[in-house]
Amino acid sequence: MKAKDMMDKNFIYVYRDDTLDDVSKKMEKTRKFTTPVVSDDMKLVGWLTSLDVIRGLREGANKVSDIMHPKEEVKYLHENDPSRLAVIATSDKKLTNIPILNDEGVVTGVIRSFDIVKTLSALYDIKVSSIYEAMENELKGISWDELMEASAIITRRATGKHIRPEDYERKIKNSTFGEAIWGTGGLEKFFIGLIAVGELVIARRVGRARK
Repeated sequence: MKAKDMMDKNFIYVYRDDTLDDVSKKMEKTRKFTTPVVSDDMKLVGWLTSLDVIRGLREGANKVSDIMHPKEEVKYLHENDPSRLAVIATSDKKLTNIPILNDEGVVTGVIRSFDIVKTLSALYDIKVSSIYEAMENELKGISWDELMEASAIITRRATGKHIRPEDYERKIKNSTFGEAIWGTGGLEKFFIGLIAVGELVIARRVGRARK
């Protein structure tokens, strides 16, 4: 996924000569409290937050140019950058919004922390069974029953609890990716488990072929 696939195209923007009074009203009306500052041709020149506006009004500033953060201080991404960079930036730099630019430096959207949460939530809702269906397609010649049998074995090894292949199948059909991550103790452990399943299925298939 690229940044342009996640960004919000319905964003507000302001100009350097806009008054803080007008900007505060725009933010209040749209309930969007951060905004890129742009030139007449929509190129990024700065960034402004509602806290900047409050501080500016308190200190007697009048225009956006008096208080905005210059472009050099603004974290931004380009449309074709991987969207994961936005996730990393919001986490590492504690950002709530990131402007997105095209190759000409024109602001074409904004990725909000809400957009990131929404995207990740959708990923979390993917059914675990669909991940196994993808494995079945990739592991040519491996059947669904073989995957379930191997998964039951790996689960028994990891938990010490007896589980039959049909029990495991019923479990994954009712579980989401997010639930599986929490249940296994994290993303890394979940995928280590999937790798172990794949390795076991292949090893068992090779072992039968040698007999």
